Amino acid sequence: MRTFTKIMMEETKHIKIKDFNYPLPDERIAKFPLQERDHSKLLIYKQGAVSESQFFHLTEFIPKNSLMVFNNTKVIQARLHFRKETGALIEVFCLEPIAPHDYVLSFQQTKKCSWLCMIGNLKKWKEGILKREVKVGEKTIILTANKGECRGTIHWIDFEWNDDKITFAEILEVVGELPIPPYLNRKTEESDKVTYQTVYSKIEGSVAAPTAGLHFTTRVLDDLKEHGVELEELTLHVGAGTFKPVKSEEIEGHEMHTEWISVSRKTINTLIMHNAACIAVGTTSVRTLESLYYIGLTLHRNPEATEEEIEVKQWQPYNETPFEPITPVDALKAIADYMDRHELETLHSNTQIIIAPGYTYHIVKTMITNFHQPQSTLLLLVSAFVNGNWKKIYDYALTHDFRFLSYGDSSIIFP
Repeated sequence: MRTFTKIMMEETKHIKIKDFNYPLPDERIAKFPLQERDHSKLLIYKQGAVSESQFFHLTEFIPKNSLMVFNNTKVIQARLHFRKETGALIEVFCLEPIAPHDYVLSFQQTKKCSWLCMIGNLKKWKEGILKREVKVGEKTIILTANKGECRGTIHWIDFEWNDDKITFAEILEVVGELPIPPYLNRKTEESDKVTYQTVYSKIEGSVAAPTAGLHFTTRVLDDLKEHGVELEELTLHVGAGTFKPVKSEEIEGHEMHTEWISVSRKTINTLIMHNAACIAVGTTSVRTLESLYYIGLTLHRNPEATEEEIEVKQWQPYNETPFEPITPVDALKAIADYMDRHELETLHSNTQIIIAPGYTYHIVKTMITNFHQPQSTLLLLVSAFVNGNWKKIYDYALTHDFRFLSYGDSSIIFP
């Protein structure tokens, strides 16, 4: 006889992505942000009722003494352009450092480093090394890119440059282009360097912004603090896979991208103090917070688990029994104990978690998020949070002039 868990996992895997479609005219996609970030519209969904306000009124809807968690990742200028001697323009889109594998170390490298990249106009780059002159300050150097092994649509690229004082971060800052979302159908503008970053971005590594955070201003953050809301940060570096469409009929055929996460011991402790309940700003924070539960569950069962063993795999939540005798607080305490034993100030790991209808939320009790693309995994995540009632939210947004996607309006969702 099949177990309840097995049935639940099978039902989730067989969700048809066509059931998460809705009409999104191009004119409803915000191509640019509003002049004032916090003047975007705010949809409020609470216990099935929908209303609206403006984002600078956010504090009015937040209970006092709440905990709000933000993703402090910073978008890097990840697109590099090279022109071959034939005149062909090749784009190298840096996704993830591979040698060294650590983001900070890779940005600090001089002379060489390697990244996993996507290649634009690949058919024009069958062989050979790409070269371009780069002027960093008063120095002119030669940057080269050499194509290595291929992993599907992703390529190993070795970068080298002839200077042992100039870092890769400096090179990206000078010649890299900020990768705004492809659905904006426009080139990156100078203003995007500011508007496509949250005001609290700190840790470089993302190739896409955690866009729910783009609405926050210093004024809103100060209002929250005055209201007694505690603010905490974590890091998830958003990969290009966030824009990867679900092409399979059922979500079982969709492979989630793996994302790097980082959570401090202080944040873990604050979550415990708030009984493992918080307001998550954005789906990236949601994925990180919910991944913590499964990392803690693994460590609760096996306190000596390796770094690789605590990584969260795509279908792990659906393989677990719903009667597992561990609370979210216990899961977080297992992480805290692990960090203390290993004298870690920060937990680093990877997550591939997919959150879809059938998922049980453990830590996130309220969500602030933008309006997502039709037939996307982010829409599945929202649907799981509101027990399948996502259409009511999106129908309201479509009929009340809300702006959609990265530079669009926002919502706060209480299930």
